[in-house]
Amino acid sequence: MSKTVIVKYKHAGDEFEILVNSDMAYEYITGKRTDPLSVLEAEDIFKDAGKGEKASDEKLKKAFGTVEVAKVADIMLKKGDVPITTEQRARLAEDKRKQIIEMIAKNSIDPRTNAPNPPLRVENAMKEARVSVDPFKSVPEQVEIVVDKLRPILPLKFTTVKMEVVVPAEYANRSFGILKQYGMKSDEWQGNGSLKAVVEFPAGLQGEFFDKINKLTQGKVLTKILQ
Repeated sequence: MSKTVIVKYKHAGDEFEILVNSDMAYEYITGKRTDPLSVLEAEDIFKDAGKGEKASDEKLKKAFGTVEVAKVADIMLKKGDVPITTEQRARLAEDKRKQIIEMIAKNSIDPRTNAPNPPLRVENAMKEARVSVDPFKSVPEQVEIVVDKLRPILPLKFTTVKMEVVVPAEYANRSFGILKQYGMKSDEWQGNGSLKAVVEFPAGLQGEFFDKINKLTQGKVLTKILQ
């Protein structure tokens, strides 16, 4: 049975807390759920959730660079102390490792032969390079780091796409989680409340990205390929 748990995050001596649904929080950090607001039991960032004391805007701005609840919740869920079991953590890390291997194998070639890199070859190279996988970071966020570590061992040519995305105001907060998962390089809130961001991810993920962002925005998102 699902229960409410507290996710904690510390920064420069300040503590922040959010109340989340335990099952939904696990779904979010495993990538099965993309909207950080849907995980929250209360759309507030607390200094002390038990006492109902909210964090000040000044503290939030200092720690997260924003007071937007969706952005703060995403950071806390990805980098904070999320109450999950040791078994869940191990399973999460293993799932992420398999997804990273699959993504690299599907989107890279050996530049010497222009042939694909089989999953087993990628997996063995990761073992040799002693690559560690962060169970709480999305796969697109980690692929670039993993590829850099593999290059001295496994020749790789990796094709990526860089894209500008403009999300209408009514969907902006809820889109933040998806944009973060797909390698968000910058974000800029517009005067009308819309969000303009630049994302960069493996070219093979374009279809998946478009499906998710169009579903969230009901097709109202604007995109432009930058490279």
